[in-house]
Amino acid sequence: MIRGVNNSKSAVIVGSGPNGLAAAIALARAGVRVTLFEAAPRAGGCLRSEALTLPGCIHDAGAAVFPLGKASPFFRTLPLEQHGLTWIEPDIAVAHPLENDDAVALLHDINATASLLGEDGQRWKQWMRPLLVAWPSLLQDALSPLLRVPRHPLRMARFGMQALQSAHSLSTQLKTARARALFAGLAAHANVPLEMAASAGEGLVLAAAAHSTGWPIARGGSQSIANAMLSLLQELGAEIVLCHPVASLRDLPKADALLLDVTPRQFVSLANHALSESEAQSLLDVRLSPGVCKLDWALSSPIPWQSELPRRAGTVHLGSSHEEIAASERDAWNGKANHHPYVLLSQPSLFDTTRAPAGMHTAWGYCHVPNGSTEDYTQRIEDQIERFAPGFHNTILARHVRTATDMEQWNPNLLGGDISGGAMTLKQIVLRTRHRTALPGVYLCSSSTAPGGGVHGMCGWHAACAAAADMQLPRLRLA
Repeated sequence: MIRGVNNSKSAVIVGSGPNGLAAAIALARAGVRVTLFEAAPRAGGCLRSEALTLPGCIHDAGAAVFPLGKASPFFRTLPLEQHGLTWIEPDIAVAHPLENDDAVALLHDINATASLLGEDGQRWKQWMRPLLVAWPSLLQDALSPLLRVPRHPLRMARFGMQALQSAHSLSTQLKTARARALFAGLAAHANVPLEMAASAGEGLVLAAAAHSTGWPIARGGSQSIANAMLSLLQELGAEIVLCHPVASLRDLPKADALLLDVTPRQFVSLANHALSESEAQSLLDVRLSPGVCKLDWALSSPIPWQSELPRRAGTVHLGSSHEEIAASERDAWNGKANHHPYVLLSQPSLFDTTRAPAGMHTAWGYCHVPNGSTEDYTQRIEDQIERFAPGFHNTILARHVRTATDMEQWNPNLLGGDISGGAMTLKQIVLRTRHRTALPGVYLCSSSTAPGGGVHGMCGWHAACAAAADMQLPRLRLA
């Protein structure tokens, strides 16, 4: 329920990424007087759509496909459709081309997916059915800080038995190379080596999301999500201040709560020696994920995949086998270049005609690279696509590339090109940076906090809950 503004409590939000906007909306709905500061001329953080190639082509410069967007326990409470957001669900959530013109895919229907997996179909259903029965209550627990009692402890315990395994270990239960490649592509979204503990969790959650609420895109580009959240926030009476970089916490107006959509390292800089040496060091010690090198293309025609399934998919994973994908992720983690990188790709213009002029298409692809890499992976990424879609090179009308360091220049929260807000190692999953900081009334709400990366707004929601509790407001609820 939306309540009127109560001027007795105030909050300042720094940063308008999805988590900053989520925190602002949650507090504004609770009657708090909210002011949001954003350094860029447009709100959204990584939810930004830009004209990067040819006139009329719209490209999602950051986040683009949203497995946890439509499913998010917080987003589900917001009337974003009333503020202009339209979700588009592609025919197929994820396709994975293989050698010899073969492909496998993750379909909405679990039985249809199982049929594509042959002798591994039954195992796939054994993995997925318990998750789908528990969805979305399981997702609410999974998107909460782990160091708290879950709402559904038995379900979380069962999920944890699988999720805390390495993707490599869990995939040994699969008999076929095609099923192992499919799961490796899903787990590799975690941006850590597939041999690392807890790397299976990402793959399981993303697969369950595909079978449940899907992997939608936003009509008109990801900026539409930010615009809808911004419109709702303005309706709630919040003040939005754009083009306002913040160099120090001392530059901000006084408020009962200060919520920062920034990384731990940026918080240390903003605090300007207000933290003790040990407190600052613990924040500086957060390990970063590998970065990404991202390409956007304007195309003369759809990508000519050899197999049919990728032509109907919203997302395509490129890597011929579990082993090839694992090597790519291992090299990025260890600071090594890989000549056959695992590539994540999407061609949104297949499903959203607003993305390109008639007769043209847009697509994007990226791979994981060593954090802070300045290397341009254009040739390697495009060669991987050409491998499974001969003739792709001939469809390229224009391209735009951002290396890992370019990604940080575009958005300062992406340190070294890290799009995860910090590595999703088991230690950092469990001990994710706390929302409450050592400074009274100051909170972190970025993806560096629990539950971590992805566009779901839950980092902002949990930070807002902590701030509301400390301001002695009624408990915030997802209802």
